[in-house]
Amino acid sequence: MSNICVIGTGYVGLVTGVCFADLGNQVFCLDINKDRIDKLNQGIMPIYEPGLEEIVERNIKSKRLFFTTDYETALKDAEIAFIAVGTPSGVDGEADLQYVRNAAETIAQVVDHPIIVVNKSTVPVGTGDWVADIISQTRDSKKLDFSVVSNPEFLREGSAIGDFMNPDRVVLGSLEREAAEKVSRLYEPLRAPILITDLRTAEMIKYASNAFLATRISFINEIANICDELGADVREVAKGMGLDKRIGHSFLDAGLGWGGSCFPKDVKALAHMAVLHNSQPQLLQAVMDINRNQRRRVVYRLRKVLGGSLNGKVIGVLGLSFKPNTDDMREAPGTEIIHLLLNEGASVKGYDPQAMENAAKELPKIQLCDDPYQTAEGADALVLATEWNEFKQLDFEKVYKLLRTPVLVDGRNLWDSQYLRGLGFTYFGIGQGNHVNQVD
Repeated sequence: MSNICVIGTGYVGLVTGVCFADLGNQVFCLDINKDRIDKLNQGIMPIYEPGLEEIVERNIKSKRLFFTTDYETALKDAEIAFIAVGTPSGVDGEADLQYVRNAAETIAQVVDHPIIVVNKSTVPVGTGDWVADIISQTRDSKKLDFSVVSNPEFLREGSAIGDFMNPDRVVLGSLEREAAEKVSRLYEPLRAPILITDLRTAEMIKYASNAFLATRISFINEIANICDELGADVREVAKGMGLDKRIGHSFLDAGLGWGGSCFPKDVKALAHMAVLHNSQPQLLQAVMDINRNQRRRVVYRLRKVLGGSLNGKVIGVLGLSFKPNTDDMREAPGTEIIHLLLNEGASVKGYDPQAMENAAKELPKIQLCDDPYQTAEGADALVLATEWNEFKQLDFEKVYKLLRTPVLVDGRNLWDSQYLRGLGFTYFGIGQGNHVNQVD
């Protein structure tokens, strides 16, 4: 058993702390947000993640998991401190490291024993060296025996606990191999491949991984747009591509593009780092442009099918979170589409199985509905933005009667186009040869 402090109770910090406690360690999760900590101590989760609440409850009862706002309490016996605070995007796409700095400085001020500081937050290449300098400078003449390790996270929202407990790999980077190996022992029960590198290489692995996955999504979306014009079906194209072992099937689902807290921020940050160091990130820029255009294409399609203008039209949007099984709306395709629709004078109705509380704050100008059918009622078109299971088997005969005009835009290729067209809907998918196979 190890004594661990996890600084930050956002998505990554909370899942990391809770899972390490479930592996038998004593974990203090620390956050300066008192309201958040108070709620966690009451068993109220600040995020939606399947299975999280049960694991928190189990480990609090077992006295392995604690939540606090006090650095001295959390760090008193800590052998390893994970910095898992937010690193939001700045104006030019750069990562904002103010919270990382605050955490590093406070560790240096509070700790009086040897400690390993682990960067779990997604941070620019070179941050590990920077954190080490901050700790050394903050301590000044009082030398602290510490090491810095980079341990990038690869958690997917909606399946983060499974990803933590069954990782494809664990990446650790440090200038002191002994420190990296000590952190690696925390992960040994997971029986996953562990890759130990230097600090900067570990930091780059995170950015390169997310940028590559985002590139695959943007690539298949560009192919989908070409398929629409040529009358091909991108779903079969992706299937045929994926059968090639060199390519594989993952991240080849055409749709409205990527969103969330990781891909948008990490691709922007990597592009920003490239420009700062005299490299031209042309591919990364194209990846971001294609992703942005996917949302605009939906609005263009709606404008065209609804008579050339969206002013005064009512559009229903199903799915407000950026992906299923989360309430996270950051960079959600549906949210961006809604803003574009509002700018063109449309009224918008929306529904999501989990994100309604966040939507009330983020989208005050739309009508939030109780279910998909209320969303469809009186609308001129219905847009599927997030592929929640709840939306797979709708009563489309009922939907047809509720809509003012029977237009469906399937932004996730979730529905049976032939069946829906047979019911009388004007149906548009992504990359299904709409331009050739469907009368505009």
